[in-house]
Amino acid sequence: MNRREALSSIAAVSAAGIVPAEAAKTKVQPFIYSLNMSTLRGQKLGFRKELEVAAKAGYGSVEIWISTLQDYLKGGGTLQEAKRMIGDLGLKVEDAIGFATWIVDDETARAKALDQLKGEMEQLAAIGCPRVAAPPMGATTGASLDLARVAERYRAILELGDKTGVVPHLELWGFSKNLSRVGEILYVAVESGHPSARLLMDVYHLHKGGSGMDAIKDVGKPLIEIFHVNDYPKTPPREQITDADRVYVGDGIAPWKNVIQSLKNPDKPIILSFEVFNKDYWAQDALEVAKTSLVKMKKIVEAAV
Repeated sequence: MNRREALSSIAAVSAAGIVPAEAAKTKVQPFIYSLNMSTLRGQKLGFRKELEVAAKAGYGSVEIWISTLQDYLKGGGTLQEAKRMIGDLGLKVEDAIGFATWIVDDETARAKALDQLKGEMEQLAAIGCPRVAAPPMGATTGASLDLARVAERYRAILELGDKTGVVPHLELWGFSKNLSRVGEILYVAVESGHPSARLLMDVYHLHKGGSGMDAIKDVGKPLIEIFHVNDYPKTPPREQITDADRVYVGDGIAPWKNVIQSLKNPDKPIILSFEVFNKDYWAQDALEVAKTSLVKMKKIVEAAV
């Protein structure tokens, strides 16, 4: 062995010992931080500017609104351009917010909603979005629905997800006549009998609907991939509180340590997506709001893990 070969062998052995040690120091973060564009909805920025603000604020993930994407397309943008823009900004679209009435009893309305949802899913797949929210739109008032039938309807849109590659996540709405309680969405998800069934919960809606934060533990970690975060003040009381009363995480009375520890999953990172509809925030600079939301999310996580 000559001198060069000897040195190469020593370097290889050293590297073999160093790399695993360095790799061991790399800790997988338990949470991914995302911005739901409801937070900036009042500023009326449009699709492109919303994404630019999120990226500039330090986010790597976002939740978009389907209506905003479609406005962008109506204005001359294309899905290919949208996908390229998202990638150039270093963002990932984790989920999309839509309001198809897939849950209703009216068969004609439901068939129309499934066609709508299929088209929306195809658009989302084209920009790389793997999820879409499935709230109880159209059934927030009126009669209580048969949950067994709701489970069948949820399975039907999950099967659309099989075809499009975009999974509908059953969303809890605390103010709704239907699917306002964790027990309801858990029943529907399980009884759908579909392996892709997932639940989308929200700190505000858990409070508003009366399930409370301890209910997160009852769901089970495999069913949660993304979770909406915000906070609720002491007043107004739960019965009177509205979407507009949501505030930054840590600025209300939610039990954050319990929430974070209940969500933390050793098998995969959970997406925490900040979602508010606060008119005071809408009156402020969008970038400052986005930056503040990210700082406050990180702070409550650091305090809990």
